[in-house]
Amino acid sequence: MSTDIYSSPLSQRYASKEMQHIFSQDVKFSTWRKLWIALAQSEMELGLPIKEEQVKEMQSHIYDINYDVAREREKLVRHDVMSHVYAYGQQCPNAAGIIHLGATSCYVGDNTDIIIMREALELVRKKLINVIEKLSRFADENKSVPTLGFTHFQPAQPTTVGKRATLWIQEFLMDLEDIDYLIPSLKLLGCKGTTGTQASFLELFEGDYEKVKKLDKMIAEKMGFEKCYPVSGQTYSRKVDQRVANLLSGIAASAHKMSNDIRLLQHLKEVEEPFEKNQIGSSAMAYKRNPMRSERIASLSRYVMIDALNPAITSAVQWFERTLDDSANKRISISEAFLAIDGVLDLCINVTDGLKVYDKVIRRHLMSELPFMATENIIMDEVKKGGNRQELHEKIRQLSMQAGKCVKEEGKDNNLLELIASDETFSMTLEELEENMKPENYVGCAPMQVDDFLNDYVKPVLDANKDLLGVSAQINV
Repeated sequence: MSTDIYSSPLSQRYASKEMQHIFSQDVKFSTWRKLWIALAQSEMELGLPIKEEQVKEMQSHIYDINYDVAREREKLVRHDVMSHVYAYGQQCPNAAGIIHLGATSCYVGDNTDIIIMREALELVRKKLINVIEKLSRFADENKSVPTLGFTHFQPAQPTTVGKRATLWIQEFLMDLEDIDYLIPSLKLLGCKGTTGTQASFLELFEGDYEKVKKLDKMIAEKMGFEKCYPVSGQTYSRKVDQRVANLLSGIAASAHKMSNDIRLLQHLKEVEEPFEKNQIGSSAMAYKRNPMRSERIASLSRYVMIDALNPAITSAVQWFERTLDDSANKRISISEAFLAIDGVLDLCINVTDGLKVYDKVIRRHLMSELPFMATENIIMDEVKKGGNRQELHEKIRQLSMQAGKCVKEEGKDNNLLELIASDETFSMTLEELEENMKPENYVGCAPMQVDDFLNDYVKPVLDANKDLLGVSAQINV
């Protein structure tokens, strides 16, 4: 690695080698060559004077790309596609005259972008399913562990550790639904020509429109797609890039929400992300165990969410049949969105595979607040014995304020049960009140909800994708 020029942290620190390979120069330009072969083959099959020997010559040079020739040519002609046409022709002299026949630059550029995005989405999907699987195991293991629920980050009715995790899973399942809709909807641009009219191909096929239509279909099939977009300008609609970026942004939002919850729980010492034996939490404070992985999830996720604006704006400002202000932006925004979300998902896999639950801390926090949560049940029990609901509610309110003052102003333990037991409005003894302080009595349907959710919604997804499971992730730093 060169140390005297800028190197993207997405490559050096965050994205996997697998995702980096998908967006590599080798994949890009070998795909260009595959597309030129598909074009030449299809044109030959439709009757144009292209020989089998020319196609075979092209096929023999898909991967041995002569980058040096292309670079030197681009300095002269200032056109990347024509530079690679020239370089390919140098390796395939017999086929040089028919490479790129009838096509415009977007034939290789745009079709390759679609092919690469689809491959990258498949990798994102695979990792997303593994995040869901690891979280489902965590939810199942902790479905009956009572924990303090929060609204506004203020203590609220208890839930369970597993039930909270189902909220994270549900959002990731929504993302999976989106990706399962988007991937099959992607189509190739095909061969549409300079303004999308296919005029050059109509000329090549001497006015035979049926052959022009067949050309698109044949190329799509050769490249593993069912269809091409039915109409276009010179490019495929940049709305496609916007849809892809929005999907990645949605995954980032789900991951960000989960990571925020984990960071807050780690502050409370209730749940902790993996922390390695020799890991240093702070250069100054040796005792620190910072949630650095969850923080990195949040950090990269914000990047992806903001980056989604690039394709949206690019889509909005495309003039008529095409304009080139998309190109430089698109090269960066799409690839880096994928590299960043790949890093996010690897972190999510790593974190969810090693979350540690401190149930004694969780119970202590819950028990300190449980008397407040139990007051509704206490009121109901007293009403059953003939008490006045409104009077009981007012008395509970007064005593709760008194107990809250004891905790917050005097730093003492919650004494609400003692206050209730000593108040003549209530008939219950302290022992009877304490008998009711069983956290599992206050989690409602949470454990059953976890079972139903995992069995009815998560398990079918995991069963259908069991061949994709088993991914683990080692983070670089």
